[in-house]
Amino acid sequence: MLPERPTLLFAHVAYRFAERYAARGGTLPVIEARSLEELEARIGEADVLLVSGFWRNHLAKPGGRLKFIQSISAGVDQYDPAALRAAGIRLASAQGANANAVSEHAIALILALARRIPEGRDNQAKRHWRGMIGDLTRREDELGGKTLVVVGIGRIGGRLARLAKAFGMHVVGLRRDPARGAEGADEIHGMEALHAQLARADIVALTCALTEETRGMMDAAAFAAMKPGAMLVNVARGKVCDEAALIAALQSGRIGEAALDVTAEEPLPADSPLWSMPNVLITPHTGGETRRYEDNVLDLMEENLGRLRRGEAALFNQVV
Repeated sequence: MLPERPTLLFAHVAYRFAERYAARGGTLPVIEARSLEELEARIGEADVLLVSGFWRNHLAKPGGRLKFIQSISAGVDQYDPAALRAAGIRLASAQGANANAVSEHAIALILALARRIPEGRDNQAKRHWRGMIGDLTRREDELGGKTLVVVGIGRIGGRLARLAKAFGMHVVGLRRDPARGAEGADEIHGMEALHAQLARADIVALTCALTEETRGMMDAAAFAAMKPGAMLVNVARGKVCDEAALIAALQSGRIGEAALDVTAEEPLPADSPLWSMPNVLITPHTGGETRRYEDNVLDLMEENLGRLRRGEAALFNQVV
């Protein structure tokens, strides 16, 4: 159980949780950690922890003061549930907090590649006014009538499906349990149909969680199954893709282009071929960032603190 006035520890390199908590009228004691070293030094003072990238499983100590972790991220693959259970620590994800931001980022990446926006920005920097193009393969494109396959159609993928349909796209959704619904897609299939549906796609969007089932799911065989020249958009996790296979598919022209908000190693190493590939657009895992993100996560934390105070068994977005 939590004490009457639990101490909150906000651990993130940049997000302004303490500032936003105070602005919302929060009255509980607050600690901030801006580095892993600060988190390790001060975690023993906290009852509740908001954290994401700084988390290390050795911080889950049986008999410690920490009782609840509100993950800042929707993905929770960095946490060891067994270690948390052994330490008596509850965990909830931030699933849904970034659904609007990530789905909007995904449609922005699709539009950027279809409309050749990066090329336009490059030409602007060079003060170059590009002339009309006769080669159809090098022209800007339209989204209407294209088929989008959304792999992992939950909250983010479902909103992406609805956005894509506003552009006149045909949306095919894939999820582990199709009985849970199509989330706005025109069709819904199980994940076992991945390769068959990849063959139909003009654009493939990855919005799935990283699990043992999805790790490396987009491998050489999956890229070979894609329609030649198709577009890949990854706003899920970098390790959903076999990155070497992705690079090979892009270099060979097996797939036409890729927009990546996530990579297998982050930051992306300076020597990665992805940096200099003309058919790749990279954003630095900023798909979930928004001016409202701190408040969205604090809403989840406060909901879960209320449940813990009331002794309720189930947390919102419960993981452990």
